[in-house]
Amino acid sequence: MDEFVRSKLTKWKLKDWIEAFKAEEIDEESLYHLDDQEINQLITKAGPRVKFKDKLKLLKEERNTTQTQKEAVNTFGQDLASISEKGKRKSDLLQGESSQWQPPPKRKYSCAAGSQSETEILSDVKDIMRRVSEGLHGRDKLSAFLKDKIKDLETDKRHLVGVFGKTGAGKSSLINAIINKDGLLPSGSGRACTSVIIKVEATNESKYEAHIEFITKEDWENEMQSLKQVAEDDVDDDDVDDGGNNVLLDPDGKLSALYGEAWKEKSTLSLMDSRYFRDIPEFLKSKRKIFKSDSAEELSKKFVKYTRSESNETEEVKRWYWPLVKCVTVKVPDNDFLDHVTLVDLPGNGDSNRSRDRMWTEFVAKCSTVWIVTEMTRAASEKQAWDILEGASSLLGNGGECQQIHFICTKSDHENPDDINRIKNDVMKEFSQQKLIKNHFSEDSVQVFTVSSKEFLKGENVNPDVNEILKLKEILKKLNDAHSETLNYVSGAHGILSLIQGARKREVIEQKNDVYADLLEKLSIQLNKVEKAIEEKTKAFGQCLCEGVEKSLNLCKKKLKFFLHPIGAKDRTFHRTLKSVVRNDGIQKPKTGKPKNLNMILAFSLTESIDKEFRDTFPNDVKCGHFNGAIDAFSLGTDSLIEKYKDVELQLKFLKTEVKELP
Repeated sequence: MDEFVRSKLTKWKLKDWIEAFKAEEIDEESLYHLDDQEINQLITKAGPRVKFKDKLKLLKEERNTTQTQKEAVNTFGQDLASISEKGKRKSDLLQGESSQWQPPPKRKYSCAAGSQSETEILSDVKDIMRRVSEGLHGRDKLSAFLKDKIKDLETDKRHLVGVFGKTGAGKSSLINAIINKDGLLPSGSGRACTSVIIKVEATNESKYEAHIEFITKEDWENEMQSLKQVAEDDVDDDDVDDGGNNVLLDPDGKLSALYGEAWKEKSTLSLMDSRYFRDIPEFLKSKRKIFKSDSAEELSKKFVKYTRSESNETEEVKRWYWPLVKCVTVKVPDNDFLDHVTLVDLPGNGDSNRSRDRMWTEFVAKCSTVWIVTEMTRAASEKQAWDILEGASSLLGNGGECQQIHFICTKSDHENPDDINRIKNDVMKEFSQQKLIKNHFSEDSVQVFTVSSKEFLKGENVNPDVNEILKLKEILKKLNDAHSETLNYVSGAHGILSLIQGARKREVIEQKNDVYADLLEKLSIQLNKVEKAIEEKTKAFGQCLCEGVEKSLNLCKKKLKFFLHPIGAKDRTFHRTLKSVVRNDGIQKPKTGKPKNLNMILAFSLTESIDKEFRDTFPNDVKCGHFNGAIDAFSLGTDSLIEKYKDVELQLKFLKTEVKELP
């Protein structure tokens, strides 16, 4: 019996049967070949036996998937090595252009799965493509096309997991526990909060890294003018909040963080003087500031002033640079589930700075999974958590990529399983009553988890049914494993080099006109199917919008009047609210309550009219194709054409890889 079998039985909660497997000398290889009779002899009780069979079936499926990917990678690798070494120099391909390109030294590729690690294969193929790219000196269309295709291979496609939650809910602690690095993201008192977007992902380097991306000087100067104007308006209005104040700008908080009290007596121009930015010359040069450290705690101390809006009691920071920061990327070494997954710690709502707000919107729309972090004691009734989800739901749903919403209830260490189940049921019951959110997401896409980050990091008697951090890590691992960087890259490279090798052939292809005609016919048939599906949906959208326009015309005036001067508000409210929304692109946030977006309020009847049709046309579920699956069904039938036209097999292989890349 080997360690593989022991670890699997332990993980599957079948430790009582380890001795039976050990006595029969069951190792990894024999485990996969056990039949029903042998399993019955090994596990004599029905309950554990059923559980074992289910787990073994899943394990075999995972193994088959991995083996298929490895075989595909090795097959592509063998073809690539062959293609890259054939024939003539690159100058023969690209119009006689002089070139020093030489094929890379060949490594022996075997079709046997696992003969070479994916990392080695990917490295080899990237080396081949680098050499190919370096040899493309021509300015003709083919050279430019090939360069673009090779560059596209390097695009890092990642799963984004957006982490939302109010100040003090435990977002930073949760992320620290997930990556098992206590102290990486600073988590202070309830007064301190994360004020910028923080991305957490893996790195192949040995050190921890923090990459600080700043807003532009022009952005900061414009924002500072707005901040100072808001501050003057607040003084003129005796700082009374009647619903018109917009604290998205938060002039005193932002300007005092960076300049102390000096900003109150100085002009915008003088506050842009370079002496205020001596410690951050990268801001003036529009460059990134990069910190590197051997430990998570050491790195955290270096970048905390770029992410927090207020210090905790133990910190002695005189200046805070977060108002100038657009985004912080934290890179963690030795992590096996963030290679293709990025955790994004997102402030609850947008930002007054346009570049930060634009980035916030882009990140939210690209999140494939969303975590709503809230405290266990008020999980279902926490209004701010639901407000955050409601405010982002239109970005996450229609036009977004979100497929899963996870409510994560923190501080579960003092709860028992009965309370846990009650809390989970309460959250799901509250979700069923959220009409606007349910317009975008079904109950099947929502799960509730309970965690205690503090308990998990201590590693003391963690009950996996109460503290479900391991389940969250498993979800991240599945997201990470679903992305096969090696297979995707090698498959794309295989197509490109097939095209290159096909273009090298000098002989006249007798059947080229026949191939061209066949492709045109197939393309025409497939495009007609797509066009028909698009036309049907365009007509449906038009009908919906006509109804929405009519409804908007009847309601817009009434909505605008109520927004600018609600019933019972003071007379000056109209002017202050109007000034606030004009200054801030239609967004108003009172000192109490959730933000109000006048643009969304006025457009609501239009967006509501097409919501259902939009969800049907562009479903977030990857199993359902856009336009009723018309795009997913698109095919040029290249396999049959390859059999028919051997002379252009390589070019057709390239077309096959291109069709696979259709969104």
